[in-house]
Amino acid sequence: MRSTLVADDRRQLVGPVARGFDADVVEALVTAIENDNPGTTILVEDHGGYVRIHAPRRLRLTRASLEEAAGRPFPLAGLEPAIASFAGRMRYVGDDELVWYLSRED
Repeated sequence: MRSTLVADDRRQLVGPVARGFDADVVEALVTAIENDNPGTTILVEDHGGYVRIHAPRRLRLTRASLEEAAGRPFPLAGLEPAIASFAGRMRYVGDDELVWYLSRED
């Protein structure tokens, strides 16, 4: 569910900032994130040269969802050129999952 959040919620946002040079990669990234985070409000801001993809407090991306959305094999490490920055903290979970989060849960 894509949405716009009020300014007070922006302090709680986490997620990637993708370079806008490859629209297919950005769209696959957005679709995969939406699929991996059901029931979570996803904020997508397209600024032309870059796209912010954020959610409050925690955001998850799996390789399986990304490959399904892209329609081809897509290792998470292949996102490195496309991700210019991110909000929050980021953790790789093996080669299968990326998690952006606001604070540690362990």
